[in-house]
Amino acid sequence: MADAPQIPDEAEVRARWGAFAWTKENAEKAKAVIARYPAGRQRSAVMPLLDLAQRQVGAETQTQGWLPVPVIEYVAAELDMPFMRAYEVATFYTMYNLAPVGRYHVQVCGTTPCLLRGSDDVMAACKNRGMTKGKTTPDGLFTLTEVECMGTCTNAPMVQINDDNYEDLDYDSMTRILEDLAAGKQPKAGTQNAQRHTSDPEGGPTTLKDMVKANHDYRKEW
Repeated sequence: MADAPQIPDEAEVRARWGAFAWTKENAEKAKAVIARYPAGRQRSAVMPLLDLAQRQVGAETQTQGWLPVPVIEYVAAELDMPFMRAYEVATFYTMYNLAPVGRYHVQVCGTTPCLLRGSDDVMAACKNRGMTKGKTTPDGLFTLTEVECMGTCTNAPMVQINDDNYEDLDYDSMTRILEDLAAGKQPKAGTQNAQRHTSDPEGGPTTLKDMVKANHDYRKEW
């Protein structure tokens, strides 16, 4: 189960974010996003605009970003929609952070496939790095959250850190990823199993092997 966000004091939030407005670059991006939809249907742009706003907050705070209530109000006003409708979207999807997070938001999947494949070891690596579920480390570097299935069961266990998935993890590989991030390095995303390519079986395909290098026609062989 995803952890409930610890939303900051409203007065402090409004003092800091009450004057939120797009940067010049993001204003152009928002305009382009809204233009994708027919006239009168601009509210359909709420999800990409909330994401854009979260990224702007992240850029200003040197974190992964979050959505203060005044920022959600700003997006709702731009789309001429009730604030509550935009807030419903922000609270429904876990891709939106409703409270401040660290520079790296570490989301560990704890659903059955990942649990059976060792997500407890992944969580242990996070805790041994000083991370506590639902909280941000004192240095502001990591926020640890346990989440539900993120659709990467074939490569379980996995975590999502900001925009990247890290898959086929164990204690050692998760520890290495966290060490690289802390050192300012960008670890390799995707599978951490050197014997796999994306979601292929270890050692490569087990069927339709002739399709690896060419569009082989199997019909005459059936």
